[in-house]
Amino acid sequence: MATDTTEVKAIARFVRMSPFKARRVLDQIRGRSYREALIVLEFMPYRACEPVLKVLRSAAANAEHNAGLDRAELKITQAYADQGPVLKRFQPRAQGRAYQIRKPTCHITVAVGADAKS
Repeated sequence: MATDTTEVKAIARFVRMSPFKARRVLDQIRGRSYREALIVLEFMPYRACEPVLKVLRSAAANAEHNAGLDRAELKITQAYADQGPVLKRFQPRAQGRAYQIRKPTCHITVAVGADAKS
């Protein structure tokens, strides 16, 4: 099988956000066209939209520059968030105790490819 599907990706690593919150946004744009995903991300009320939008634009720029693809024909083929390292901090509490605070990070990956209908 000779499939001529070029897939270009971009990765944002060590984003200071829970991967669960990033996945909530990525699930909404997976499989959509590039332009449609931009519109969806623009009007979603979540804080995760900002880094996802940045990665999506980077993936589109990579596709245009490195693979010679047209932005208008791009489709999001993969979008996922993996867990990164957890920053561990301590919050002082009463009577000399300390509670641990876990600050999660994630790695956001977005891959785009040429739309199959063209």
